[in-house]
Amino acid sequence: METLLIDCVQSSLRHFMLRNAIFLCERLCADFPSELNSQLLAICYLHNNQAYCAYHILKGTQMAQSRYLFAISCVQMDLLTEAEAALCPTEPNAEVPNGAAGHYLLGLIYRYTDRRKSAVDHFKRALSMDPLLWAAYEELCVLGAAEEANGVFSEAAALCIWQQLLNPGSNTPNLQITNEDHVVVLNKTLGSEEMSPRQLKSMQGNIFRDTPGNHVAVFSGGPSSQPSSGGSSNISLYGTPSPMPAQLYGVAPPPLCRNVQPNLNILGGESSPKSKINTTLQGSRRKLLDEGKLRKVSGRLFSDSEPRRSTRLAGEAANTNSNSLQVGTNGSGHSSTRYFGGLSSSSKLISAAIRSGTFCKGQPSASESFDEGRRSESFDDSRLDNTATTSSSASLFADDGSLERERTGQQMGGVLAHGSRVSSGILELLDLLRTLGEGYRLSCMYRCQDALDIYMKLSHKQYNTGWVLSQVGKAYFEMVDYLEADQAFTLARQASPYSFEGMDIYSTVLFHLKEEMKLSYLAQELISTDRLAPQSWCAMGNCYSLQKDHETALKNFQRAVQLNSKFAYAHTLCGHEHVALEDFENGIKSYQSALRINPRHYNSWYGLGMIYLRQEKFEFAEHHFRRAFQINPCSSVIMCYLGTALHALKKSEEALNMMDKAIIADKKNPLPMYQKANILVSLEKFDEALKVLEALKEYAPQESSVYALMGKIYKQWNIYEKAMLHFGLALDLKPSATDVATIKLAIEKLHVPDEMVDNL
Repeated sequence: METLLIDCVQSSLRHFMLRNAIFLCERLCADFPSELNSQLLAICYLHNNQAYCAYHILKGTQMAQSRYLFAISCVQMDLLTEAEAALCPTEPNAEVPNGAAGHYLLGLIYRYTDRRKSAVDHFKRALSMDPLLWAAYEELCVLGAAEEANGVFSEAAALCIWQQLLNPGSNTPNLQITNEDHVVVLNKTLGSEEMSPRQLKSMQGNIFRDTPGNHVAVFSGGPSSQPSSGGSSNISLYGTPSPMPAQLYGVAPPPLCRNVQPNLNILGGESSPKSKINTTLQGSRRKLLDEGKLRKVSGRLFSDSEPRRSTRLAGEAANTNSNSLQVGTNGSGHSSTRYFGGLSSSSKLISAAIRSGTFCKGQPSASESFDEGRRSESFDDSRLDNTATTSSSASLFADDGSLERERTGQQMGGVLAHGSRVSSGILELLDLLRTLGEGYRLSCMYRCQDALDIYMKLSHKQYNTGWVLSQVGKAYFEMVDYLEADQAFTLARQASPYSFEGMDIYSTVLFHLKEEMKLSYLAQELISTDRLAPQSWCAMGNCYSLQKDHETALKNFQRAVQLNSKFAYAHTLCGHEHVALEDFENGIKSYQSALRINPRHYNSWYGLGMIYLRQEKFEFAEHHFRRAFQINPCSSVIMCYLGTALHALKKSEEALNMMDKAIIADKKNPLPMYQKANILVSLEKFDEALKVLEALKEYAPQESSVYALMGKIYKQWNIYEKAMLHFGLALDLKPSATDVATIKLAIEKLHVPDEMVDNL
């Protein structure tokens, strides 16, 4: 009953019938209380988003898997201290539960509790244990501690993956390969491009005996397994799995896999090489089989021959099933990877199924019994030891060596072909991860153009996926190229209309482009898709913010924070709205909340700097702008405001250098050019300032402040006509109310010297 209930629960989980799984698992725990069954019930609740139930079920448990599941539930309930206590080893030599996954979870806990160094250590350890744990590399990139992707997803990572495949019980993905693949890996690793079949089989035999954790039955050479004929002893010593289903003379059967189920369609088919030997083999074997039928011998046909492997296997299979076993042999030969992939029953059934397909290109009739198959195979394995054979079998002995060589060549070819496929698959996957990882790392370092160049190396299929296109859109967003970002995010929506990756950034792109209709449509679409996604409410908040309804926008951003308190960008957007409402105190709190989640979230450092700049706390402003600049040294906007803060602190030369850097970083951004002109005017370098403003008119011809500053310069030169002209042009461009008042005051006092104006 217990086994049946467990199977039913697991089947319900596989089919996402969560209520049924919970109900049946409760019955299971009631009748058979154990920690393992409690784990299963906790898994059911975690799948059903009921972390609090899993928390109470697993609290106080001691098994490693129980502690891991308990930590998962604690993290979902934001009980990080308890989660850390559950994951940290209680004994000096104990390991973190669940290996790489446990270290990754512990890294998240340390990250959210502001222990960056410990978080980085655990993320790196998780990645070293499982090179395919992409989430760990992502976290390292976010923390700014990721190594180059070429070093992480390297040849050492490939060897680690091979080791994981050969030891499926370790902390690895649930992947498993046959031991033939290990031979190919060793062959590639040792640099032996060409190895003889004898060397390859010898190496494989050692792997079968020495590899820990493999569940393949090994038949090593011994008195009972070595044939008396020296010609075939080389082959029979090693349990080399065959890519062909049938067993030929002197070739050992494939190793038996425990607890595997045979795929009968794979076992049948043409088993012999297509050569002139086939005709002789078929006739001789059929003749000998007929002789075996007449003799009705249930044991070995030749009592004086030594016990053979296949004889013992036949005996084992006969003890398990007294009924006849028929296996169709219409299928063609398959490689060993499909052979092992389709197995999940007992080894005895496998050996019986293999024996039923031993006839060369022949199809056994339905009337042939299992005992007849035993006799034919027993005779087949004993024929090399028997000297009194018929004349037809004598011709077989003459060609036996060539048949073995041909057979061995086919075996080795199948092994190498399959191993090459697996090896090339690993290398292709690591190459893909190298490209994606390096692009993501550069993007997190805000080297956006370099990241875009890396993403362009991807294949057409990989590039046109939602995740990659969203990363491309983010890169253009950081480069302040909002049109390109809009195009990339539009393509991402077309590729993955169900994905929310980067949609918060996309809504901000549309906000800057003042695309009210597109932003409103995006917000409504996201809300209708998932009302519980924070990105949906960020888009809605940006929509209201664009309409200058800052209070409603703030409520939407606060809803996003409520849905995911670890969503740093939502905290930052709340801070922006508080600043727009001139609620600087709450704005500072929101920015600080974002920085507690992600210290490298430069937008919050920038926001704090803007608050202190408006409050004329220039030293604080410089500090926060400088922190933002250290994180994102490519942002022209951050450089510009850092230069403004430096100028306010009377560090004019440093400020001018920073403005020059900002202009070079983004020549399309008019703000640093205008601020540079302001600094030059304050230093009374009017000629240089006027040159900068003349160039700026080409980039921002509709900017009233540019003409107002030019009018001020002409006033200083006592060229009143040109000063009046530029003040008038500034008023025609409809500046803000504050600027209008300033310009009108300058016109009224056009002929009054600035010294007198300052005194007044």
